[in-house]
Amino acid sequence: MNTKSNKILLELNQAGVFRSDKWIVRDVSFTLSEGEILTIIGPNGSGKSTTAKMALGILKPDMGSITLHTNKIAYVPQKLEINWTLPLRVIDFMMLTKKIKLEEINNALEMTGVASLIHKNLDNLSGGELQRVLLARAIVNKPQLLILDEPVQGVDFNGEIALYNLINNISSELNCGTILISHDLHFVMSSTNNVICLNGHICCSGSPKTIIQSKEFIDLFGEKASQTLSPYEHDHDHSH
Repeated sequence: MNTKSNKILLELNQAGVFRSDKWIVRDVSFTLSEGEILTIIGPNGSGKSTTAKMALGILKPDMGSITLHTNKIAYVPQKLEINWTLPLRVIDFMMLTKKIKLEEINNALEMTGVASLIHKNLDNLSGGELQRVLLARAIVNKPQLLILDEPVQGVDFNGEIALYNLINNISSELNCGTILISHDLHFVMSSTNNVICLNGHICCSGSPKTIIQSKEFIDLFGEKASQTLSPYEHDHDHSH
């Protein structure tokens, strides 16, 4: 974990959401500090995105409590709804909701490696380029809390590795707390400090190495998943 600061940014205490006569997710408890990367994994319908929306304040919990210690929050959703019939350049997209200085836009695009695309239309970008632009837009105001829901969608194998390395670098450089939500166990496991495995509730939690050896993880993802994953303990103090 980053040693610059260990200020707690987010606390969930037995939080849950109840909809349509059932619990979508319940009894979720964790804390997130500056410089820490927390990964939330689980099958479809396990409550991952719901937990992220509780953390963001989009969904009010029906049980438990959520405490935010920052208002500098950025979120990259799982799916982006864009009318692709309208021409929208990267620079226009970066300023959709508020006026941002060109220097700040360039800095964010530079940090994510896509500064050269600033005048390119979004619909002409590759999957990896689009994800980097979305990430740039999220970090342009230097958030303390960054939440990324499936951040490598539409990206090829090599692009996934590069994106997770980029997320690590951003977390270190901004010293922000980061929540990653993903089905991709291989690379996420090696890019995180702690893991929470959800299936309507927290099945198991801890370091990547602890998680893949737990009975709950093996029951959920299978013995093969546990055997093929080779995580390492991530440390933000080294350079990438």
